[in-house]
Amino acid sequence: MSIEERKSSVPKSNIIQNLILESREKLNITGALDVLSFDDQLVIVQTHLGLLTVKGEDLRISKLNIDSEEVIVDGEISTMSYSDKSLDKKENSFFSKIFK
Repeated sequence: MSIEERKSSVPKSNIIQNLILESREKLNITGALDVLSFDDQLVIVQTHLGLLTVKGEDLRISKLNIDSEEVIVDGEISTMSYSDKSLDKKENSFFSKIFK
């Protein structure tokens, strides 16, 4: 079942967010609204469920598709954590400026 099929089969009040970590080297994130910050040791992603912070070494974003709400992070991933803080910085994020 594709991501689009899962989204359409679930009521709008329920939010689907998946984090798929493969061998601590590839993280597939669905439900991503924006990438607020990134460098080779830290990636901060705004999601439907809050801010997701990914820490590690040699991190890079290999895929970013805001339309399908998908982000893929490659590298040596050591930590993933959510924060309930909702930042209203979406308009000021790096990718929002580029894709306006």
